[in-house]
Formats: sequence, C-alpha cells, structure tokens
Amino acid sequence: MEKTLFKSPQPIWEALTSSVLSGKVPIKLPGSWQLMLLGDGSPTRHLSLLTGHEVKIELIAMELEPNRSKRAPKEILELKPPLLRRQVWLQCESKTLAWAESWWNKEEADHHLKNKNQPIWQSLTQGRSELFREVDGLALVEAQWLENKFQIEGPFWSRHYRFFRKERELTVIREVFSPHLENWLGDSFRKQLNK
Repeated sequence: MEKTLFKSPQPIWEALTSSVLSGKVPIKLPGSWQLMLLGDGSPTRHLSLLTGHEVKIELIAMELEPNRSKRAPKEILELKPPLLRRQVWLQCESKTLAWAESWWNKEEADHHLKNKNQPIWQSLTQGRSELFREVDGLALVEAQWLENKFQIEGPFWSRHYRFFRKERELTVIREVFSPHLENWLGDSFRKQLNK
C-alpha cells in the first residue's frame, strides 16, 4: 500500500522565535524545552542523547508539492519551484518521538536526499559541509493522526526552521515533538495556551 503525505497539522497558537525570545508572548518555556525548540542543534542528535538510542527514520512519503498549503511556513516561498515535500517519523527504539516535514527544491532534494531513510542532518553534513540553521517560529499544533501515532492527547509543540548553505535557503523544515519527551525534559506547559 502506497503511503501519502499527511495534511499539515493545524496551529492553535504560533509566534516568531524573536517574539518568544524577547518575552513578547504569554508563555515561558522551561530551559530544557527552550534548548530543544529554539536551539540550533540537531534534533536527531538531541533525541539520541536524551534516550540513549539511535534515531530511526520512517519515511511516510515524498511527493511533488504543486500548490503551497495554507498551513505551510511562509518561508517556503524563498525556495525555487518545483518543490518536493517529505514527511517522516523519528523513532527511538519502539517509541515515536517526533514527526517532521520538509520542503525542498526538487533538484536540491535529488542531490542531497539520496538515502531517503536517513536523517536530513546526516544527509546534509556528509563531507562536513557547512550549514546554518535559523529557527523561524514556534507553534502549538493539533491533528488527530498525531494523537494516534504519539498515543497521547495534543496539543503538540512544533517549530519550523530553515537550513542555509552559502547564504542561500536550502530547505524549510517543520518538526512536531511528542509529549513523551517530557519524561526527559520535564513539563513543557503545552496546555497553558490551550485553555
């Protein structure tokens, strides 16, 4: 059975990273969650360090994206069409800890994503190429299919960011994190804006 892309989750709250960092939003993330959501490190590496297990990628689908979804980050407008959208689950042992979708120029995707079951960070840093990650925004999102896979009620913390290489946008990525990460990071206060 061929898999297809999920509809992007519905944001119920969102803010620019700059607004979160300057305290202009009614939320204060604990330090551990600030590192996870606002840090410029690899979430794949963070998940592995937290759990002590290698992160496995389960490819959901990778398809041409002819029309920009209303729920897609506005930063995808900076990518040259035609665009591909890729979605994956990130798993440690048998636990699904995150979901991610990324948008790519088709030619760039063909060049960089030769192994579609490999984490993006590994694909992009082979050969020790220099990359810059800029976290653009945070959101609380909801989707029934996320609740089903994470086996826990939403909302869920999400972030989106861009990778740059040689001052040029390479890809836009959105990640949604399972509340099961609270076992390692403590309470994320994800329900405080959902009242």
